[in-house]
Amino acid sequence: MTSTKTLREWLGEAPFALGMSSGFFGFFAHCGVLTVLEEEGLLPARVAGSSAGALVTGSWAAGIGAEALAEELLRLRREDFWDPSPGLGLLAGRLFRARLKALLPIDDLAKTRVPAAISVYDVARRRVRVLTSGPIAPALHASCAVPFMFHPVLHAGGVLIDGGVRDRPGLAGLADAERVLFHHLASRSPWRRRGSEALAIPRRAGLVPLVIDDLPRVGPFKLHEGARAFDVARRGARAALDRPI
Repeated sequence: MTSTKTLREWLGEAPFALGMSSGFFGFFAHCGVLTVLEEEGLLPARVAGSSAGALVTGSWAAGIGAEALAEELLRLRREDFWDPSPGLGLLAGRLFRARLKALLPIDDLAKTRVPAAISVYDVARRRVRVLTSGPIAPALHASCAVPFMFHPVLHAGGVLIDGGVRDRPGLAGLADAERVLFHHLASRSPWRRRGSEALAIPRRAGLVPLVIDDLPRVGPFKLHEGARAFDVARRGARAALDRPI
């Protein structure tokens, strides 16, 4: 049964955690949602994510305001991160890592303004790991290391790749959270089979999913769609605040 309580009311009544899913270049949409929460003063008490979700939640937790992060993302050009190099992936990731290090005001996950959990996939151990301490830039780099696009990342005693490989929702770090707002990016990725469990919207007590329809798909050759994804997500998030959950 649908509650008569709006999302705005639910978020304002007690501390909540924010989870954001992976979804290739979905960080534009994630950032659009986060700017609305920040403008409304509805700030999470803790955050978690995989890949695009980790990039946005981790950067925000490190002290970058949502609007400042949006400005950084909307300036992004392919040459800012495009560094092809032989290896287990097209891109070395050195430019991406350098950009992260220049952007982040701190570099210790244990010192973020709210607790942050970054999901990565450990290739050797064949399992998801949740990083909550240590250097932020390599953790975010690893969580965003899309297989075959980026080289794997050597960090935290492992060979790490995109957290969305096995934790697409990015919620592994919020298993104990009682109240979670979860921004779910619907995927149109060609390597996800239709009906895959990874694409299902998680359902559990205390979790409120936010799904915004008609987001354009953004990629390294479609960065021009980032601004539209950001705007669509902003409008969708603002409208969702006053709808019953």
